[in-house]
Amino acid sequence: MKIFRPSIPGFLSALLVFSGSMRAADATAPAAPADAVAAAPLAAPQVENGYLKLGFDQLASYQFNPPPFDPAASPNEKPPTGEEQIPSSVKSWNGKKAVITGYMVPVKMDKGLVTEFLLMRNTMACCFGSVPNMNEWVVVKMKKGVQPMMDVPVAFFGELKVGAMFENGYMTGLYELAGEKMGEVQG
Repeated sequence: MKIFRPSIPGFLSALLVFSGSMRAADATAPAAPADAVAAAPLAAPQVENGYLKLGFDQLASYQFNPPPFDPAASPNEKPPTGEEQIPSSVKSWNGKKAVITGYMVPVKMDKGLVTEFLLMRNTMACCFGSVPNMNEWVVVKMKKGVQPMMDVPVAFFGELKVGAMFENGYMTGLYELAGEKMGEVQG
């Protein structure tokens, strides 16, 4: 089970701790290759004004089991990533411009503006909801910051990074968006 580290933002670390404890049984089973786990081949995403239009139906279209945390692992060795579970069609979005719509969960703020947040598939992770899978959120980092917009779906534009991301030795996500701008509120 993962242990809370103060340098990881509070909500994210709590989510990871809970997610890791809930999926401990899943982590012990060997992961099947990503293409074998995917329910159906993904259709190519639409392109809108030069941005891939991605939804969580595409981002979370495959099962992902985070690798188990090993407290005895050497800090000089690369930890297991589980990236072999990500389908090649999803990996092909790495480095591309994308627009993704979801629900904002602020993680870092500066002068009243949100500079880092989780863009979630739905609001079920809040309060008493279910624990999302690691491929059901995108870590969004906005250099200039945006107004907090919670409980309504909002589109965000930027460059997408696909692959395991770590902070202080803990896997924090599979997707990161270098946010350029916020789109219209969808609700």
